[in-house]
Amino acid sequence: MAQVRIDGDDLVVVMEGLDRFWAQKSSLTIPMVNVRGATADPGMAAEPKGIRAPGTHLPGVITAGTFHLDGEKVFWNVKDPSKTVVVELADERYVRLVLQVKDPRATVALIENALS
Repeated sequence: MAQVRIDGDDLVVVMEGLDRFWAQKSSLTIPMVNVRGATADPGMAAEPKGIRAPGTHLPGVITAGTFHLDGEKVFWNVKDPSKTVVVELADERYVRLVLQVKDPRATVALIENALS
């Protein structure tokens, strides 16, 4: 699971517990000017992932780390698809973050409020 917060002008994503190991990353910091929006999207877990490098993909168990699909990089950290939030980015290393969070609606509201 990921913990998402707004810290000044940045979106900060912190991987919790063993997710740091599976995702090969402990945290991400994205300037809010590069965040385009966020949506709760449980169906995203069924989408193609692409090539994992580095990361972990055990279908039905966990998808975590950096995945390359159609020339784009997407960061995943999902075990429970029902708690998935997708954060769209611009001018960043990743085009989107696909994250499992404790409360998807609250996380989307946090991000969208920070954008407005």
